[in-house]
Amino acid sequence: QVQLVESGGGLVQAGGSLRLSCAASGRTFSMYPMGWFRQAPGKERAFVAGITWRGSSTYYADAVKGRFTISRDNAKNTVYLQMNSLKFEDTAVYYCAARRGPTTPQDMGVIAAYDYWGQGTQVTVSS
Repeated sequence: QVQLVESGGGLVQAGGSLRLSCAASGRTFSMYPMGWFRQAPGKERAFVAGITWRGSSTYYADAVKGRFTISRDNAKNTVYLQMNSLKFEDTAVYYCAARRGPTTPQDMGVIAAYDYWGQGTQVTVSS
């Protein structure tokens, strides 16, 4: 069993930056591909970024490419999402997720491919 706890959300002005963290319990964290998703009010949950278990490959939604960076520190059981040049439309609850087992690039963005989810952290960008 893996428990995920996100932190780092908050209120920021457009153009600003935030760094989200996702702390994981469980000694096998380093073997799990990880992802960040977000859900804005009235919208479905959507993929933001993903990272393989060794951090050798990363994947991003088109809407955040060039602005967001996903990374992980397996020694700290933590995955990060650095968000720069934030826009009003980035406002959402952000969730981290872990997949138990290997994945394909095509599956990194698929909600159903993940086995564990955090409770979410709110990010609000003021225009």
